Amino acid sequence: MKRRAKTFTISAVAEQFELHPQTLRLYEREGLLKPSRSEGNTRLYTDTDLERLEIILSLTRDLGVNLAGVEIILNMREKMDSMQREFERFFDYLQTHAEEFSSFTEAPPPEAGALVPISRINRPVPAKRRAAGGKAR
Repeated sequence: MKRRAKTFTISAVAEQFELHPQTLRLYEREGLLKPSRSEGNTRLYTDTDLERLEIILSLTRDLGVNLAGVEIILNMREKMDSMQREFERFFDYLQTHAEEFSSFTEAPPPEAGALVPISRINRPVPAKRRAAGGKAR
């Protein structure tokens, strides 16, 4: 049997956070909160919704951020979280395939007569170019 997540009604959330229910409706209209709905169309807030509401209230009450700024900050947080998850997946991949990549970490010294990439050659700048401030004549 699947267990249902605990949810809260708009009146319970408004009371808990000392808000008017219209404020929660405004946050929903602005796209800042997305509570689910019951079969009777009652808003149902999850713990995740309440955590997001705490962030919204911290930004607006404590830091004076307007709702447009809150939206930008929340979107940036979501993108950063997504990037962090992607980085962790990439890092896990590198760890599980480390042996495959170990041969790429150090290039062996070139053999006599072998071609060497230009980037590995330390060539002195000709005297003519040095005198001209690095420009070729």
